[in-house]
Amino acid sequence: MKLPLSLFVAAALMGSVSIVNAETQSTLRFGIEAAYPPFESKSPTGQLEGFDVDVGNAVCAKMGMKCEWVENSFDGLIPALKARKFDVINSAMNITEKRRQSIDFTPAIYVVPIVMVAKRNSGLLPDVKRLQGKRIGVLQGSSQEDFLKQHWAPGGVSIASYQDQDQVYADLVAGRLDAAVQEAQTVEAGFLSKPEGHDYAIVGNALSDPATLGEGTGFGMRKSDRALAGKVNAALAALKKDGTLSSLSQKYFGRDIIAK
Repeated sequence: MKLPLSLFVAAALMGSVSIVNAETQSTLRFGIEAAYPPFESKSPTGQLEGFDVDVGNAVCAKMGMKCEWVENSFDGLIPALKARKFDVINSAMNITEKRRQSIDFTPAIYVVPIVMVAKRNSGLLPDVKRLQGKRIGVLQGSSQEDFLKQHWAPGGVSIASYQDQDQVYADLVAGRLDAAVQEAQTVEAGFLSKPEGHDYAIVGNALSDPATLGEGTGFGMRKSDRALAGKVNAALAALKKDGTLSSLSQKYFGRDIIAK
């Protein structure tokens, strides 16, 4: 069946939209959940700050674009990206095969260990047998949550998911949780370095499972935005090459966590 010429023209125009936008847009909109220090959080005056924020600003500067930040709950970042509420997810999101089914990612920007924190001398370790009957807190929608539900929950470990990382720490201190699982730098900066975290420590080895925890953290982008993705990837590659990303890593973590 032949289609009217007008439909072919409309289809061609629709197919070119993403290319035109990538060439002409002057603002890059980042989706972020600002409750995950030192990666992203708010200062006492309400300003966004953190490693991911500085990386995003550096990318915008390299691309000659203005940064715009759109706040969103972490578990809603992918749906919001697909709904075009922003252009890029920049919120410490691990690259996993599950997420790749919905969106694309840049190459890994950095790699951070996933660890468990518990009260000192609790005797707890990140091992299913030792954690049977225990209650573990984790950020809702995170790759850590996927790991715990797949590997620990079937072994009798109770998993409690939270929309805010600070709520996890609050319930840990209040005794409503036995332990929590998150990225190492996040728990060090957001909890262990504070007075309320004095009696707690990272216990055992870092967790490992590429299928659920991924193999690094990157920006998430829509599969249709290939032209824009090419520009973002080029900017990130340039910032790796000139040492900007490594310098930011040293500033926030005292070591280089940038993926090689």
